[in-house]
Amino acid sequence: MKCIELFCDGSSLGNPGFGGYCAILRYQGVEKIIAGSESYTTNNRMELRAVNEALKVLKEPCQIALYSDSTYVCYGISRWLVAWVLKDFAKVKNADLWREFVSLRAPHEISTHWIRGHSGHAQNEKCDRLAREQALQHKIANKGQ
Repeated sequence: MKCIELFCDGSSLGNPGFGGYCAILRYQGVEKIIAGSESYTTNNRMELRAVNEALKVLKEPCQIALYSDSTYVCYGISRWLVAWVLKDFAKVKNADLWREFVSLRAPHEISTHWIRGHSGHAQNEKCDRLAREQALQHKIANKGQ
């Protein structure tokens, strides 16, 4: 299996509001950026959307070291997901994205690593900046509606 690093972040201008996400996939020193936006969303949705969109890019099973400043994403994956699946995501926020994650992660081995946000971690800072830019561009394109 290829060993991939996945750095991700999400942003929401208001919560809910215009949102953006960014993920950086890194393999053997080469980085690929995945980014996008939505009109009416939350920060947690954008955090998880970044992970899902990055997983969609992978063409084969990989060992993934996932780095995020979101305890929601890290704990969701490493601590809470098993129980959520057993409960069929009853009373779980963003169940649609978590169900999507379950299917996307199936071929992969994923380990999560929480990193403190805004602490100078280069890829986290880059993801944060690009996610916020995505949200702002979406807001401007939609004239703030």
